Amino acid sequence: MTDRLAPSPLALERAAFRRSRARRSTLIAVVSTLVFAAVLVLGVTGSPGWPRVRATFFDPATAWESLPAVLAGLWLNVRVLVAAEIGILVLGLALAVLRTLRGPVFFPVRALAIGYVDLFRGIPLIIALYLIGFGVPGLRLQGVPTDAAVLGTVTLILVYSAYVSEVFRAGIESVHPSQRMAARSLGLTHRQSMRLVVLPQAVRRVLPPLLNDFVALQKDVGLISVLGAVDAVRAAQIAQANSFNFTPYVVAALLFVLLAVPTGRIADALSARAARRQGAV
Repeated sequence: MTDRLAPSPLALERAAFRRSRARRSTLIAVVSTLVFAAVLVLGVTGSPGWPRVRATFFDPATAWESLPAVLAGLWLNVRVLVAAEIGILVLGLALAVLRTLRGPVFFPVRALAIGYVDLFRGIPLIIALYLIGFGVPGLRLQGVPTDAAVLGTVTLILVYSAYVSEVFRAGIESVHPSQRMAARSLGLTHRQSMRLVVLPQAVRRVLPPLLNDFVALQKDVGLISVLGAVDAVRAAQIAQANSFNFTPYVVAALLFVLLAVPTGRIADALSARAARRQGAV
């Protein structure tokens, strides 16, 4: 086995130049960010109303006092988020597959799927929460849950599945028809070719936009508080009513940001990876 050829002096010079440019760009970015942050902080803290805003929104004692209740409410948000994500993935993928069915015999199924997507994409989420969260208990049906967290989770699944199904459908339609034809020529049925050939490629292609939808979902789980569920937002509202201070809302906002940041970074990494892969093809 022959050893790998050593890089030429020109290649080493180019690599050193690229490293120096990268260090210079990083330094400029850090300095500009620090300068911008300093100007922003000085502008806010130097305003005439800053002392009153600091006492009303950034009181450390109030933040520490409200933190346990807001954290307990955030745990409910996390549980709702996990349950909703699972339901959204299942229902959204099912809707996407139904919308891609071909043949006149499947027209009623496609029409129902299209109607579902149009309906729940058009209804604002907060109105859907009111209609389902207060309408379903009003029916007094036996065996139907009336818990605010459960109904809020169901509403999130219904609304977000309409968006996610379109993401999945775009991924399915992005797979070249030759892939399906090759699978069928190997003797696979339509269901097998969809499950073994089309869907794996489609899911891999739509992971970045799918994660972006789930970042939005992480924020919208806080809307279940309108139904009376004691989540992080409702806990902050209760703490604010007791202390007459808006700091608990800031605490809840920071916790939601900390919850969303990891998913956002994963989505960015997957988007960059997909871009590099396409550029290499």
